[in-house]
Amino acid sequence: MELKPIAHFHSPFTSKFGIPKQSGLVAQLRGEIVLERDYRDKDALRGIEEFDYLWLIWGFSANRHAATSPTVRPPLLGGNERVGVFATRSPFRPNAIGLSSVRLDHVEWDTPRGPVIHVLGADLMQGTPIYDIKPYVVYADCHPEARSGFVDKHPIHRLQVVIAQEVAAQLSATQLEALRGALALDPRPHYQHDASKVYGMPFAGLDVHFKVDGDTLTVLPD
Repeated sequence: MELKPIAHFHSPFTSKFGIPKQSGLVAQLRGEIVLERDYRDKDALRGIEEFDYLWLIWGFSANRHAATSPTVRPPLLGGNERVGVFATRSPFRPNAIGLSSVRLDHVEWDTPRGPVIHVLGADLMQGTPIYDIKPYVVYADCHPEARSGFVDKHPIHRLQVVIAQEVAAQLSATQLEALRGALALDPRPHYQHDASKVYGMPFAGLDVHFKVDGDTLTVLPD
């Protein structure tokens, strides 16, 4: 089976570093789904606005290396413990396919790019190819009592984020809140704890630099 992108994702993240590791962790993070020319038919989206959430099936396009191991080291486990690749959502898998549930904000029907789908909470970077879009259906897709393996034993920990005013002034309120939410998840490799090290990542056209000391992440002035 040959997969052909039906759309590409537009995100303030232009590199993998800093992107939330799961969808929904930064609910205010905005993104756009822009359909390829062959699929810019409004009829293909007829009825989509009646759903609150969508499933995106997409490709880990930024992965440069093929998966070679049956086990991976999830960041949630500190990057040291190995578990089976099929017991994780690691991008390093035999077929580099991702699955994300995103909130549908609205559809912009008439644009030079065709109908554009605006979503919230995605964990995709700029330019990610999307292979399919499916509606999220509560009775089939929601299992609130289900076990979640090692995830149940490692709750998400969020840092306190302090952003320099010089940086904050260059972002809209929505962008600022999204950046704050993404940084609170601690983008650093989990084995790095050097309080003096400066990390950098692109976000919404800015080069964002920050340090982490304990539970506080500080975004540095330009």
